[in-house]
Formats: sequence, structure tokens, C-alpha cells
Amino acid sequence: MRIGLIGTGRIGSFHADVLSRHPSVGSLMVTDPDSVRAGRTAARTGAAVVPTAEELLGAGLDAVVITSATAAHADLIARAARAGLPAFCEKPIALDLTGTLGALREVERAGSVLQLGFMRRFDAGYAAARAAVRGGALGRLHTVRATTSDPAPPPAAYLPLSGGLFRDCLVHDFDILRWVTGREVTEVYATGSDAGPAMFRETGDVDTAAALLTLDDGTLAAATATRCNGAGYDVRMELAGERDQIVVGLDDRTPLTSAEPQGAPAPAKPWPGFLERFAPAYEAELDAFLSVVRGELPNPCDGREALHALRVAEACELSRRERRPVRMAEIPEA
Repeated sequence: MRIGLIGTGRIGSFHADVLSRHPSVGSLMVTDPDSVRAGRTAARTGAAVVPTAEELLGAGLDAVVITSATAAHADLIARAARAGLPAFCEKPIALDLTGTLGALREVERAGSVLQLGFMRRFDAGYAAARAAVRGGALGRLHTVRATTSDPAPPPAAYLPLSGGLFRDCLVHDFDILRWVTGREVTEVYATGSDAGPAMFRETGDVDTAAALLTLDDGTLAAATATRCNGAGYDVRMELAGERDQIVVGLDDRTPLTSAEPQGAPAPAKPWPGFLERFAPAYEAELDAFLSVVRGELPNPCDGREALHALRVAEACELSRRERRPVRMAEIPEA
């Protein structure tokens, strides 16, 4: 297959490496507004550099992978759809509901494929948790606790482009909560703190946030996130039922130290970031996308899934601003 990749930043460069060694990819073409960065990726992977996204989309591809800056996602998704190209896009489709719905309409109008990059769906731990919940191993699920903690804040220039902590970071937790439990969020109550670095206050964002989510079967979920977890990159999900409880993301690299005298010590090599923690999941999602393109697999994460997660993030942001519970019925679906 001839695959095109738009955007050769950190995640784009990683995806280029994966695609370049995949047995189904006969040729890889890359483009980026930063031609030097695109050239480095091409030199390392054996890909061909194309000057612009427009030229790439018209180069006779079988599919395109979109890893550009977030602001360009919706337009590139629409252009790929109009070109009849199956597309994989890193989350989000857009940072607002209007942009997201517009891109989804283009995909639906064209009848094309759009797979979103919620990589946790391809992580072995989350897949095992889903099987345990759906198979009844935990009994009635009553409590879920999810956390995403970055080891250090992103560059200040990234914050105004990120959409905020709920849309940029916790949206992964909102998606995986739905995927693991099979339930929908009905109400949220969220808050945040900007007590950390001043750049968060200056951009109207928060460096730490928490949300209490009520699911449609009465299960309660607490989701927390922070940009300031100096111990390392920590992503976990605890699921407690009447019969048993399990945890995703607890291993010898989880940046946790027990305070108990006989408890586990600090990990010798804590997870430093998301690429290291989820590398196998990133590879698996691209492998799945190529199988979708070949017609061998149904789409495991279409664009509507991104819309559902974004709506929860929007509800949380509204709750934080207005300091009140928000029903999901208040957030538009179409």
C-alpha cells in the first residue's frame, strides 16, 4: 500500500517509523510545513518527501495518516474524505463541537473511513479490563477511578492551542471509560486548579483537574489529571465491583511509592512519557487501521467516538467555569 503521512512532529515521526517497517506498506510519503523536519523523518525511514498536503492527497495514495497540528485536523479530514481516502487522525478532530461536526459531515457525505487515534483502546491492560467488566468478572461495577498525570508541563506556546486540560488530556480517560464499561456519561461535576506554573493562569487553563462522572447505570467514576507529576508519567484506571476489583497501569514502572513499611519502593525506571508507556498500543492502532483499509477489519474507533468523548470534555469545562453539575443533555450532539 501507498501511505501518506501529514505532520512529522513527535507523534508523526513515531508513526512514520512504525509505518516504514510495516509489511503492508510498500511506500511511504510524508509532508510537513517544516521541510527540514520532514526531511529528517524521510531520511530515517526511507520515505519520500512531498512539498504540500495538497500534493500528497493527490499522489495516488491508498490511505493517509494525519498527525499535523491540531488546528489543521478538521480541514485535512474533510479534504481526505473528498479525495476518497481512508484516514487515520490523531485526536482530536477539532477543539470544538462545530469543527468536529463539520468534519464528520464531510466523512459521512463521502462515505469514507475515519479512524481516530485513541490508542488506549489498543493497550493490553485496558483490553483485559474491558473483557473483565463485560464478562461479569467484577460483578456489578460501582466505582471507577482514572488518572492521567504528565511528568512536566508542556511548552507555554502549546497551551493556547491545546484546548485545555479536559479536551487535551482527560479526553483520553473519557473515551476509555466509555469503551471499557460500555456505558454512557449522563452528568458531570468538574473543577480545576491553576495553582502551579503561571502560564496556566495566563492562558485561562488549569494544571490539575478532577471530574466526577455519573454513568447511565449509576456507576460513579472519578477522573483526575495533572501536568505536574514529578515522579513520572502515570496513567491508571481502577475498576471496583461487588465481586472484585482490578487496576490498569500498575507495573514495575508505575511512578508510585508505597508509604507502608513493607510496601513497594519507588520504581527504578518510571515511565517518562506517553510514547514510551503506550508504544505497543500506538503500533497496534496503526496495524488495525491498515487492516481496515484492506477491508479485513471493521473500524475500531470511528469519528463519532471522538465526538462522544469531546462532549464529555465540553461538559466538564462548562461545569468548571460555572461551578455546577452539567447534564450531558445540555451538550449538543449534532
